Amino acid sequence: MILRKSQAEIEGMARAGEIVVETLAMIGEELRSGISMLELDRLAEEHLRSKGGVPTSKGYKGYPATLCISPNTMIVHGIPTDYRAEEGDIISIDLGVTLDGMVADSAYTFGVGEISAEAQRLLEICQEALAAGIEQAQAGNHVSDIGHAVQTVVEGAGFSVVRSLVGHGVGRAYHEDPQIPNFGAHGGGPERLPGMTLAVEPMITAGGPDVVMHADEWSISSEDGSLSAHFEHTVAVTEDGPRVLTAAKTPAGARLLPS
Repeated sequence: MILRKSQAEIEGMARAGEIVVETLAMIGEELRSGISMLELDRLAEEHLRSKGGVPTSKGYKGYPATLCISPNTMIVHGIPTDYRAEEGDIISIDLGVTLDGMVADSAYTFGVGEISAEAQRLLEICQEALAAGIEQAQAGNHVSDIGHAVQTVVEGAGFSVVRSLVGHGVGRAYHEDPQIPNFGAHGGGPERLPGMTLAVEPMITAGGPDVVMHADEWSISSEDGSLSAHFEHTVAVTEDGPRVLTAAKTPAGARLLPS
């Protein structure tokens, strides 16, 4: 069942979203060559709890950490380890925060120092795909319109959409209906109605779309070892168009798209 949110609930999600983006911005400042993923996780939890938030991932179905940290060929759900960031890495940081019972969820893939031209283009295309998907989160549109927009941008650039992983509803719980694939034709699935809140999250690779699950039964990487990128926003469908509840400036002055 798709849960539509009241205006008060959406404002609560926006407050949770402020903590999400503040925390991601702080992690972006700390993410440099030599820092461990465990240290990033510790810093994130400390920061968001200081703001009154609760890490939504920690304890969710047994997940052990605050952040999902997925370097390079890992797409999503990476459990933080003692791996230390290296120059040229691209590292996806995925964070959910619960505040007063409402959840906001966002992800950003950061480059560490100087990254390759291929990696830079992959990040740019993934952000463009996110913006295109969010633009389709309009009242009266359908779920598959989001995926169609994402797929068009990604495949038009010569990259692949991961088809076995999807976006989702979010708000009163971490994962709600509907599932939101990042591919598909126009006009399929449920109609978008005001009050729906969605996690729109392109997950793409520089190679093929197939994935492999790691032994920890959480971490998922590209099967062919190609680089991957993941960007995500929590979005409310309103009468006036999509409202991004997790948009804020990053330390470098860029914006978590769209602005």
